[in-house]
Amino acid sequence: MVHLRLYMTKLYSVNGSALFLNIGCMIIVSLLEGFGIYMLVPMLAAIGVFVGHSGMPFLSDGLDHFLPFIPKSWLLPGMLMVFVVLLTGQALLQRYQSILNSRIQQRFMRSLRIDVYTSFMKAQWAFYLRQRKSDFSHVMTTELARVSQGTNLLLQLTTAVMFTMIQIALAFWLSPSLTGLVFLSGLGLFVVFRRSIRNAKQLGDRTTELSQVYFAGITDHMNGMKDIKSNLLEAANIHWFRSLTQRMEDNTTQFVRQNATTQFFHRTAAAVFVACVIFISLQWLHVTPEKLIVLILIFSRLWPRFALIQASLEYIMSMISAFESVTKVQQECEAFTDPSLIVSASVRQPLSLRHGIECSHLDYRYDGAAEPALRHINLFIPARGMTAIVGKSGAGKSTMVDVLMGFLRPTGGQITIDGLVLDDELLLQWRQSFGYVSQDPFLFHATVRENLMLADKDASEQQLWEALHFAAADNFVSRLPEGLDTVIGDRGIRLSGGERQRLVLARAVLHHPSVLILDEATSALDGEHEAAIQAALERMKGQMTLIVIAHRLSTIRHADQIVVLDQGEVIQQGNYHQLEQEERGAFSQLLSYQSSVTATP
Repeated sequence: MVHLRLYMTKLYSVNGSALFLNIGCMIIVSLLEGFGIYMLVPMLAAIGVFVGHSGMPFLSDGLDHFLPFIPKSWLLPGMLMVFVVLLTGQALLQRYQSILNSRIQQRFMRSLRIDVYTSFMKAQWAFYLRQRKSDFSHVMTTELARVSQGTNLLLQLTTAVMFTMIQIALAFWLSPSLTGLVFLSGLGLFVVFRRSIRNAKQLGDRTTELSQVYFAGITDHMNGMKDIKSNLLEAANIHWFRSLTQRMEDNTTQFVRQNATTQFFHRTAAAVFVACVIFISLQWLHVTPEKLIVLILIFSRLWPRFALIQASLEYIMSMISAFESVTKVQQECEAFTDPSLIVSASVRQPLSLRHGIECSHLDYRYDGAAEPALRHINLFIPARGMTAIVGKSGAGKSTMVDVLMGFLRPTGGQITIDGLVLDDELLLQWRQSFGYVSQDPFLFHATVRENLMLADKDASEQQLWEALHFAAADNFVSRLPEGLDTVIGDRGIRLSGGERQRLVLARAVLHHPSVLILDEATSALDGEHEAAIQAALERMKGQMTLIVIAHRLSTIRHADQIVVLDQGEVIQQGNYHQLEQEERGAFSQLLSYQSSVTATP
């Protein structure tokens, strides 16, 4: 019920007065529909089916005084004209209400999508280290689609409830005792089937769980298709998929079976009650024929609404599970909201690094980790120089860079930028100041030009080619079928690993950063292109600050300083030649190992 109340609050906060306008339209439409049924009696009397309309409220008191003044030849056409006007007015209002329903639904879904996506964008990097990416895609697609369907059903449910209340009031006006009997019978059915609503909620929870597993599995399999093919895992994955889809089929079938069962009992009860209404009306209550016809019409239209209300409640309770999933992810994101995006309300200029970056007694520990990933780091990175960070796998190199960029906040110590502490006030400016090239380059399914201009939307053609030339990417881009306008596929799949890295490097350079961070950015390059990029980096040493995580030690030969990490600690620091001379040092051992591997035929 908490999530249902939260859902209703959110729906009202987004749409406000439009909801009340919608309810007003529902009431008027229901009244016109009821009055249209009520008009059947004078029409039938006008053609001689009934002799008068005694016992009919309003008609017997009002129309009997009015109809004698109308010529008999005008009576039936007049009644039919009023009937047509009523139905036309009802149809126009229903059209307007349908459009209004759509606006309410789509406005609510747009607001919900924006809120969820904004919470994704504002969450700290540490949040994404503990989540599956497929869960976010699942929420933004499958779960939000279920919420949208549920919102449509909620609006239909409201319409059905309004219609039911007005029709019951009209029927009660005609025959209180008979209407009371039917109303209590319908209420009794809701009580009998209240458990099915709880079951619908449980099945909805199961639907969310299975859908999440399905989405995560498909995402993982598509990303790892080459490994699946190379390890002959096709049969195992097909078996997993068949098993999962069987459970999804069983879950959906169980929900439909439950819903169909309740609908069956409602329809059977409707037939029984209509028969009982006719029998009781004629044998015991002695209801007049004109009243009986109107009551039968009302009850025959009313009872299916009871079934619709029951079905809608089951579907809505099933949808609430999807809304719970959406709000859960949103709340988790908001708990990890990046403080810098809250503090920095206005756009500020990027920092221009003049002196350097200093780490003082820096520590970082991942949540739940037994040992810190970084410990007691004391390091100064001079501006407009090249600093390389090396070490074995798991030494803490990437964590160090994430902390320097402000993606991870230190659990101890501090970082200063030109003497200013890197806090929430300064963080956004700092992030605007650096370019980053990762070891796993990411490109969008777009053209080369569009991927580059993400860094600078106003870049000219010449600037694009200059950045490509710097990254040694101009030759292969010029050979592409459409040049800069060639679509490179999902994550740049139409390019080789080295070409993707060079394209991402060109994009980073186009940003004109004060600090350029390369995280194993040349690992997929051949010797010729790696040498070209190394020469370009050498030319940039006096223009921007370079921080390089390197696996190939040959690529950092000209670095101004090299920092060697091991188990999260700085164990060596100096330039290439100094560290090379320390024969028992970790750097010398790494260098010796790489040399022996390279020399092995």
